Amino acid sequence: MKRTAATIVREYGPFPDVTHVHGVSYDGTNVWIATGDTLNAIDPASGKTVRALDVPAHAGTAFDGRHLYQISGDRIQKVDPTTGRVIATVPTPDGGASGMAWAEGSLWVGQHRNRRIHQVDPQTGAILRTIESNRFVTGVTWVEGELWHGTWEAEKSELRRIDPRSGEVLEQIDMPAGISVSGLESNGGDTFFCGGGNSGKVRSVKRPK
Repeated sequence: MKRTAATIVREYGPFPDVTHVHGVSYDGTNVWIATGDTLNAIDPASGKTVRALDVPAHAGTAFDGRHLYQISGDRIQKVDPTTGRVIATVPTPDGGASGMAWAEGSLWVGQHRNRRIHQVDPQTGAILRTIESNRFVTGVTWVEGELWHGTWEAEKSELRRIDPRSGEVLEQIDMPAGISVSGLESNGGDTFFCGGGNSGKVRSVKRPK
C-alpha cells in the first residue's frame, strides 16, 4: 500500500454562521457544503459563500451534473440547485449515512459506524452493492475511475483509495494530527475538497499522481 502525508493546499473558512461541515460536493464551479440547516455554495477562487439553500443538510452531499443530492436523516433528497426545491426523495440505507458521491449513474453512500459504502439506485434507494471498509467512512468520492473515502476515527483522519470490488486499501493519505475529514469530494483532477467537521472549515488537499 502506498502511503503519503497530506499536502494541504488551501483552507476555506470559517464561514459566517457555520459551525460544522457535514458533507461536500462540487458542481464544476462551486463547492457545496452541508452545514446543518442549509446547503451553501462556496466559490473556490474567493472562498466566499455565494448561495445558500434551505435544505436540511446534516450529512453527505453529491452532484450528478444537474441536481444535488443531500442526505437528510432517513431520506436522500434530490434538490434543484437553482431553486432549492426538493424534487424527489429515496430512503437512506438502513443504519444511516455519512458521505455520498455520484458516479456511473449511481449514488455511493458511506456509512460511518457500519464501515461500509453502498452503491444505491438513485431512483428507488435500492442497494445494488456493498463495499466493506475497516475504518469509519465519513466521505466518498470517485475520480478518474478511482474510489476514495475519508475516515475520522480515534482523532485520526485519512483519505483512502480502495479497490471497488474487494475494499482493499490501495493508497492512503494521512491528514495532520487534529484535522478531521467529515466530507470528501474531488474536483475531477488534482484536488480533493475535505470537510473539516466541527472546525467549520473546508480544506483542499493535493491528490497524488
